[in-house]
Amino acid sequence: MVEVDAARIERAVREILLAIGEDPERPGLARTPQRVAEAYADFFGGLAVDPLSHLGDPVAVESALRRAGGGAERDLPATGDAVVLRDLSFRSVCEHHLLPFVGTAHIAYLPGDHVVGLGRIPAVVDTLARRPQLQERLTEEIADTLVAGLEPRGVLVVLDAQHRCVTTRGARQERSSTITIASRGELAEPAARAEIIALIGMPGGEDA
Repeated sequence: MVEVDAARIERAVREILLAIGEDPERPGLARTPQRVAEAYADFFGGLAVDPLSHLGDPVAVESALRRAGGGAERDLPATGDAVVLRDLSFRSVCEHHLLPFVGTAHIAYLPGDHVVGLGRIPAVVDTLARRPQLQERLTEEIADTLVAGLEPRGVLVVLDAQHRCVTTRGARQERSSTITIASRGELAEPAARAEIIALIGMPGGEDA
């Protein structure tokens, strides 16, 4: 995928300023097109990155356990333990109004044969969030990327975010947030999903 076209963005922002009746040459706005282009390069940088690239070097579960002191004699359970990451901050841009939504991601997976460094999972979230998005789709894409990259026995992704298109326009519901959930494999089973949701401390875990 191509990088953002900064010059084209600058021209478009200048046209927007003219369209709303502003003077793009006045001192306060003279550098606004450039600033917006720089911001968009950051906001949408994930379009140029394959999120699976962050999961390209997983570690075999047996090797990870041995490095952790499990020893060759340690039994490797077929089920294993859940890996849970809570309170991962993210921000994205809603594709409907190009306004940001900002929130927290909670991610759990049940390892199959491989695990991955914990820093790789926030990188997946960040890459997929740095695109024009819908929160519902972002949640599903994170789950699908983890399934494709790690082949786990189960995945659960919970996103809790505030949308500026809700908090600053229309009904202006300043305190509202949106929660979306995507589950795969064993963590799609209601009991297992509820247990993980309770573990991460989300409200209503018993009824999820």
